[in-house]
Amino acid sequence: MNYGLLIVIAVGLSLAMTAAWAIQRKTGASGWIDTIWSFAIGIGGLVVILAAEGTFERRVAAFLIVAIWSIRLGSHIGSRTKGGGEDPRYAKLVEEWGTKAGRRLFQFLQIQALAGFILVLAVYVAASNGSEFPGILDIAGIIVALVALGGEALSDRQLAHFRKKPEAKTEVCEEGLWRYSRHPNYFFEWLFWCAWPLLALTGSSPWSWAALLAPALMYWLLVHASGIPPLEEHMLRSRGEKFRSLQRRVNAFFPGPRKEEE
Repeated sequence: MNYGLLIVIAVGLSLAMTAAWAIQRKTGASGWIDTIWSFAIGIGGLVVILAAEGTFERRVAAFLIVAIWSIRLGSHIGSRTKGGGEDPRYAKLVEEWGTKAGRRLFQFLQIQALAGFILVLAVYVAASNGSEFPGILDIAGIIVALVALGGEALSDRQLAHFRKKPEAKTEVCEEGLWRYSRHPNYFFEWLFWCAWPLLALTGSSPWSWAALLAPALMYWLLVHASGIPPLEEHMLRSRGEKFRSLQRRVNAFFPGPRKEEE
């Protein structure tokens, strides 16, 4: 375990989120926060993969998976933000914090930097796995990662298509994957981080178990903290009964059969 490198990564993530804070305060566009977060984790992940001691084939696979994830997600959020889309989650937080918004947002983004470090750590221990590649768990991990990348890209595209329709200002999206989960993009983002324990746990290092922190953390963030709760609060304010009806019929996170309203 290269502790010196991990310290550099931690400092780098903290500085990246400090830059995200400064950009948000200057532009008022909070969407750049998640854009920078995605690219910062991607860069951190690629750096630790290059420094990892796993087999060459394992590190190549991990490198490609992280690069695709970071470029796609960061570009998607950045394009949406550049087009004028504001993230209602951050907008609501800034409004609630009032005159303390600057300080509170800075603290919040440093917590995100810590979360990003845990995700990069999972990538590092997976890439440091010295066992022969690919094993059964490795193949399963790659399949999970590819399904997650494809599912998240598809759900983002379906939502973007819906938002171009005139009715999007008053209706809720129930197209494609959005018929079976209220937040399929969040589900597939969580699923992506489930791949890293599979790639790590065949190794003999006691640090391999640290990869389990990534999906656990991402689930908590998306389902209980900064993901679904503030976004659904916004949707209830803006869509009212239409969104309440969706809540009764469609699972919040895990895709599943639609329910009939009573």
